[in-house]
Amino acid sequence: MSLPLDVLGGITAEQFLTEYWQKKPLLVRNALPEIAEILVPDDVMELALDENITARLIKQKDKDPNQWSVKTSPLIKGDFQKMPKLWTLLVQAVDHYSFDLAELWKKFPFIPQWRRDDIMVSYAPKGGSVGQHFDFYDVFLVQGFGHRRWQLGQMCDAESEFVVGQPLKLLPNIEINFDEVLAPGDLLYVPPGLAHYGVAEDECLTYSFGFRMPNIADMMDRVSDKFVEDQRLRNPLLDVLRHKSNPIGQVTQAELDYLKAELLAQLNQSDVLEDAIMSLMAEPKYPENIPDAEAIGTGDLEEVLEQGYLLQIEPASRLIYLEQNNELLFWANGESICISIEFAPYLKQIADGHAVALNPQLSEQEILEDIAGLLNESILMLVPTDE
Repeated sequence: MSLPLDVLGGITAEQFLTEYWQKKPLLVRNALPEIAEILVPDDVMELALDENITARLIKQKDKDPNQWSVKTSPLIKGDFQKMPKLWTLLVQAVDHYSFDLAELWKKFPFIPQWRRDDIMVSYAPKGGSVGQHFDFYDVFLVQGFGHRRWQLGQMCDAESEFVVGQPLKLLPNIEINFDEVLAPGDLLYVPPGLAHYGVAEDECLTYSFGFRMPNIADMMDRVSDKFVEDQRLRNPLLDVLRHKSNPIGQVTQAELDYLKAELLAQLNQSDVLEDAIMSLMAEPKYPENIPDAEAIGTGDLEEVLEQGYLLQIEPASRLIYLEQNNELLFWANGESICISIEFAPYLKQIADGHAVALNPQLSEQEILEDIAGLLNESILMLVPTDE
């Protein structure tokens, strides 16, 4: 049994996963007090105007707040002129631009890294909202500035009705069974499908730590991509054994079963299927946010082995691994990667969210080549110890 976690209000990870995860909400007061010091509203406004940022500006008409409009990035200063009374600004993947925010993922060590979506920040003046809605993913809502009132309601699904004629998927009503105001540092876990409605009590920032599962369609797309890469699979199949003639317009059940069996046989080849799924789970949501690395060689690394640098994941990148037959297999940014046996245990630590010291223990040439390659691909980053 693990230790109680402050971020979960003093319960253990096991208790949270058993009683709350994907089942019911959890409110924790002052769960992440340090988040209040990271960004202020002006920071978010500045980020939203960056041409590389993914953002949405949501407005409600003054004469009829039930009429909504959405402007997606790129946003310009002119988009913020003649603003209505009620509006909200959503900025995605702020953890890619704030190292302090990216570090807060470590507060959730009980959820696998590959489940992470991004950290979104929502800014709104008093009364601002994105309406009554639900999500298909798990989210931890953390108040960073000001106050927001949250109402939670019924469980919803893909068959739930939405308000017609609006650019957002809004619920027509919410059966309120939770009504609380969150202050800076407060956390509210909302499971998938649960209707929720957040309204700014004053000028406020709310962070959404999203955890999303892959969907079947995306997995099938990735499997298809892997099959296309295999030239052997482009060869026509052998024909089914034939003993009699049939009408030329007919596909017999035996023929259909044969083709299905051949396809399923390929799907059951674990190496292809596993590579496809792992590649998908290792794919970054915002690859455009991965910075271009400065070229670094093994000689450069040798010069700084004793200067106190740490190796850790680049915030916009994704690194995962699979333990199979006593071997560690790694995938990063949508691709499988080859790593020496000597460096594999260290890379496993990094994938698990730990920083690894760049020191003389990593001085073997093969290890340095691994590190240089990962740095040059912006999968890893070097951070001074004092940061």
